[in-house]
Amino acid sequence: MDATEKRTNKKERAKERREKRHQEISRLRTVPYSDHDRWWSADTIAVVTGANRGIGFEIARQLAFHGLTVVLTSRDTTAGEEVTKTLQEEGLKVVFHQLDILNHESIDSFYAWVNKKYGGIDILVNNAGISHNTGFDNSVEFAEKVINTNYVGTKNMIKASLPLMKPSAEGARIVNVSSRLGRLNGRRNRIGDVGLREKLEDVELLSEDLIDGTMNKFLEEVKDGSWISGGWPQNNTDYSLSKLAVNGYTRVMGRILSERGDGGKIYISCCCPGWVKTAMTGWAGQTSPEEGADTAVWLALIRDQSVNGKFFAERREINF
Repeated sequence: MDATEKRTNKKERAKERREKRHQEISRLRTVPYSDHDRWWSADTIAVVTGANRGIGFEIARQLAFHGLTVVLTSRDTTAGEEVTKTLQEEGLKVVFHQLDILNHESIDSFYAWVNKKYGGIDILVNNAGISHNTGFDNSVEFAEKVINTNYVGTKNMIKASLPLMKPSAEGARIVNVSSRLGRLNGRRNRIGDVGLREKLEDVELLSEDLIDGTMNKFLEEVKDGSWISGGWPQNNTDYSLSKLAVNGYTRVMGRILSERGDGGKIYISCCCPGWVKTAMTGWAGQTSPEEGADTAVWLALIRDQSVNGKFFAERREINF
């Protein structure tokens, strides 16, 4: 067997494994939660960012289908109101509020409204994000916007949410929708600087400052044009690094939040939805939005919170 045949066979086996897992996820989604597993009620408040379309919309829909009250947010008021009305017509408890995660005033206004209306939240799903590259494109023209939206905006939402997380025996939950492209040791998209990678891999030394410094260093090299030789990922570079930052920050917060006492527990995790057929991927993905939303919904609802600070895909833990 020559090298070409080996590569073909490897791709076929990977395709078969992927299709088998998709079938398993589809089956799992049809299994209803038992009364024992259902720790939530219609009074449980879940906030989903960037939920006017794609994966975010499906996360909001599935959480509402399971009986929670969902606050669907988007930057675009018209689009958000339209999709919220669609879900309400299905009999689901969904309300809309405008939210721009890049705007501190918008975040503060949103959480003030949530606190007044509901007295806090139980679940935060950080789904809002952007990418300006599709296919084999790899422009970093919008790198600062991508980093600020996907990482800084997500981080600001988490920080602002902590005082409003409702105390409970089951604990509040934060789920960050991320990507395998942000894995530190991905075979095709890893950081080339071994020293930096080792620092980011060290769970005990990993910090918000280190993550911020890494993003700032990348953006400085984008500005002076030296980023290509800087050892950064060469595939969806700015998006990959923004998600690496989200993954790392999830780890940091998992360690910090684990120190909270009983009754005030907050569990945080991140997940990759897969390559989903949405506007962000130019509709070129391999996974439906319904399947892509599944792991985030599962992490939001699962009773077993050993998931804290970990990274998941297709309901399974994967390496950072």
